[in-house]
Amino acid sequence: MKLPLSKYVWFDGEYTLTEKAKVPITTHAIHYGTSIFEGIRGYWNGKNLYVFRLDEHVKRFRRSGQFYNISLNFSDKEITDAIVGICRKNTIKKSCYIRPFYFVGDYGINLHVTEKAPTNVAIFTFPFGDLFNKNGITAGVVSWRKFSDMSTPPQAKMGGNYLNSIIATQEAKRNGFDEAILLDHNGNVSEAPGENVFIVREGQLVTPALSSSALEGITRDAIIKIAKDLDIDVIERDVTRSELIISEEIFLTGTAAEITPIISMDAKKIGNGKPGDITKKMMQEYTDIVMNKNGDYSHWLTEVY
Repeated sequence: MKLPLSKYVWFDGEYTLTEKAKVPITTHAIHYGTSIFEGIRGYWNGKNLYVFRLDEHVKRFRRSGQFYNISLNFSDKEITDAIVGICRKNTIKKSCYIRPFYFVGDYGINLHVTEKAPTNVAIFTFPFGDLFNKNGITAGVVSWRKFSDMSTPPQAKMGGNYLNSIIATQEAKRNGFDEAILLDHNGNVSEAPGENVFIVREGQLVTPALSSSALEGITRDAIIKIAKDLDIDVIERDVTRSELIISEEIFLTGTAAEITPIISMDAKKIGNGKPGDITKKMMQEYTDIVMNKNGDYSHWLTEVY
């Protein structure tokens, strides 16, 4: 999928034309996946562009590299200003996706990455709507397992980690599903390739615990907080594969996916085959919040203009 990238990108502290932001073929991240990224949404409500939970994204951005001693050689404020700035520089006045990333640069084939390894930082943006059909998608459990802390830190948003997501997605698509569900090393539900999983059981929201190798998603955290504010019980625990089939509702959460209902799991209808009441409530609440229609959560939004 070719992206309609913005005219300008932010690269190592400077705004430059997209076609001029280039790296050598000896870039370490190309060879070994030593890149760190974030996916961030900006929402245009007709009056202003609002970046959702920017501070949380920037904090995780730095923390992910720390797992691997990869240095982000700009302050959090510099990154925050650059993310807002790239939207302004490109005069973005529609909802968009923002991708900041940093990576080990020209470092040869050395596997001993230290804080002194050279890194580059880039940020680009592009208009973005729905990733999935908001009326609901199909999903299926795949044979590939989510990697765990026994091998690779699941809480680091590293480029190399997403090879696991790619091979899971490929299997799901071959099986005729829109999205994959991965199990953890114990056979419990972990997450989707790029999203966290929530199920509804007897009016309660249940999501896999982080011990199931699930990413501590920023949208996941938002839904937990919103649900609790609505007096909906939220439980973080192990979720068995069989529970997916008997769930009253299932939905995915993620920056790109936002809140996406799953209406069929392993070719079996979930509920009545349509988004359930709690799922629809979460979708509406989330939309109101990101569009700055709910003042209780305005602290989650950063104005661009």
